[in-house]
Amino acid sequence: MEVVDPKIFVLPAFAVLILLELVYSIWRERPAYALKDFGGSMSQLAGNIVSQIATRGLILAFYYVLYQFSPWNIPTNVWGILALIIAIDFTYYWYHRASHRVRILWAVHVAHHSSQYMNLGTALRQSWFGPISKPIFYWPLPLIGFDPLALMAVGSALTVYGFWTHTEQIKRLGVFEYILVTPSHHRVHHGSNDLYIDKNYSNFLIIWDKLFGTFQAEEKHEPVRYGIRHNLNSFNPVKIALHEFVDIGKDLNRQPGRIIPILFKPPGS
Repeated sequence: MEVVDPKIFVLPAFAVLILLELVYSIWRERPAYALKDFGGSMSQLAGNIVSQIATRGLILAFYYVLYQFSPWNIPTNVWGILALIIAIDFTYYWYHRASHRVRILWAVHVAHHSSQYMNLGTALRQSWFGPISKPIFYWPLPLIGFDPLALMAVGSALTVYGFWTHTEQIKRLGVFEYILVTPSHHRVHHGSNDLYIDKNYSNFLIIWDKLFGTFQAEEKHEPVRYGIRHNLNSFNPVKIALHEFVDIGKDLNRQPGRIIPILFKPPGS
């Protein structure tokens, strides 16, 4: 089953916005990009697209199998789409939170956090293995009655929303800060400071972090340091994508009796 990801069609718009961000940041005398770092981000995007092309049809087929067992079908009307937006966003919160707190999932996600820059290019630094790990969390949605095609389309739209939150060029947005995920919120999420680490997992509605105790506002007295605890200082695409898997392999080799803790405990524990 061949299924085209709608996000591919917005890549030209992303390119234009990245160029505008670059020009604006240079005009402000605070350049947002470094060439090698941007190249590292694009290498991860390329692998992510290949992964999506290879797996998207299989994932959709898997969702349709589950959909056949749903006791009802939620209509794809205005109310159904609103319910789907909330369901996807809620599910994403837990998927994202687990991706920071379960080491094997962190191995998938860490590539996205490996840049020490916060810009729209970093938004596209997506894991080669992300398309494979998401169905682990999203499978209940077709089972409770959401149409799989609608699920993937709305999921893609919400992913596109997350693109613009990866920037330093937009400051706080007033009343929207109380409802939506904004660039200020997501800058915190990309911080490696003790104050900011493992905060603000939400993608669209910031309410999930506020409900579940993971919200942190951006503080003027604490500038965000982007990146991970131990930065790679490498732009090698394979190292960006696989370095945590390699470290897990080394730990398993040294401690073969600790498979469960090594794979499933939080990173660094």
